[in-house]
Amino acid sequence: MSETTGNIMSTAGFDARFPNTNQSKHCFQNYVDYHRCTNAKGEDYPACKQFWKNYHSLCPNEWTAKWDEQREAGNFPAKLTV
Repeated sequence: MSETTGNIMSTAGFDARFPNTNQSKHCFQNYVDYHRCTNAKGEDYPACKQFWKNYHSLCPNEWTAKWDEQREAGNFPAKLTV
């Protein structure tokens, strides 16, 4: 048997803005919301942490890596400042 480490696995909850099965828009919006939140409030703000959990739960790693590269290059398709 395996030991439990105390980590609770969960995924993003239901969001009425994204009622369909395809969650790619939900993924992108949580990514954008996280970066907007951290720019405005800092990484330790509880709502920012929730956005982080949601986008890590919903988004493929390849997408977030690509978006990180775009942000660093200054050509990300969304406005991340408040």
